Parts: sequence; structure tokens; C-alpha cells
Amino acid sequence: MIEWEQHRVPVTVSVRHGGAEPKGLPPVASHNTDRAAALSLQLSQAHQELRRRLNDVRTGLGRRRSNDDTLATRCLAFCDALTTHHEGEDAGLFAQLLRERPDLAGTVTKLVQDHGLIASILTQVRELADRALGAQGRDLEAIGRELDGLAAIMESHFRYEERAIGEALDDHGDDTDWADPVFSFRGQVTPAP
Repeated sequence: MIEWEQHRVPVTVSVRHGGAEPKGLPPVASHNTDRAAALSLQLSQAHQELRRRLNDVRTGLGRRRSNDDTLATRCLAFCDALTTHHEGEDAGLFAQLLRERPDLAGTVTKLVQDHGLIASILTQVRELADRALGAQGRDLEAIGRELDGLAAIMESHFRYEERAIGEALDDHGDDTDWADPVFSFRGQVTPAP
């Protein structure tokens, strides 16, 4: 069964911030300068959510307990979530960051180039998933191979991004124009637990 999930990434476990998990429901960043959580922490949490979703798809492909249509749909939903996240960074977060920190132009250029590489892999995954909706077997195996490569590239990209712009994010002022597509995955289809 597939359901719509409106999800704002909670601030829980963060590799960048020591991996400690606070007790209870932690705060999330607000849309003003009185944020309850640093933007770098929220970025890290958005990345964790994307990692989790990719892992769920990869695990599902390996187990194949669901039918192929469900697995392909989950794969397409992950592609949409990652694309929305990167488009939000490119059009909103990075543009705002460059207005405030032009010295980060080289770093942002590298991050945008990574997004282009990842988008090309996602295009291939989408094509394979579309084909898998009506077929079985080989297409899911091909999706798995593409996702394995994507996972490695995505991990390297996320770590670099968090290191390279984390401090600048925490010094950043207003986040109202770009926060939702970067930190939350509203309207993204995810499988029901």
C-alpha cells in the first residue's frame, strides 16, 4: 500500500553532530532567525532521510517481497524526493548562500555539478523503473546496480556538502524561501510501514 506522507525531517541522529540521539521529539528549524536547530543539522537530517529512503528501496529490491510494481513505484518516489531536494538547493539555498557568501562560489559550482551527475543517474533509474512497472526480473536487477552506484556518489556528495557549507548555513539569516524543498519532502509518495 502506498500513502502520501507530509514529512518534515526531525532533528534526531546526526553523524555530523556526534551521532547522539536526543530524548523525546526534538525541535526543527523555524522560518526565522530564532531557529531551534542549526540549518547544518537540518541539512544533515534531510540527507539521513534520503539515505534511509534509498536503503529501503535497495533492500526491497534485494528481498523482492513486494510485487515489482510496488518496488518500481517506491524507486520512482525516492527519485522524486532526491530531485526535489537538489532543485531546492540549486534554486534556493545555494542562490541565497552565494548572495551572502560569494567566496563559496567554487564550492557551490562543484555541488551543482554533482547534482547534474546525480540527476543523470536518476534519469536512468526512472527509465528502468518505468519499464519494470510492466515487466519483471532483469529491470529490477538493473535498477539495483544503478542504485548501488548512486548510493556511493550520493554519500560522497552529502558528506562534502555538509562539511563545505555547514558553517555558512549556520551563519545564514532567513530561510523562508528555500527551506521546505530542501528539508522536507511534502507530497512525496513513500511506502506505508
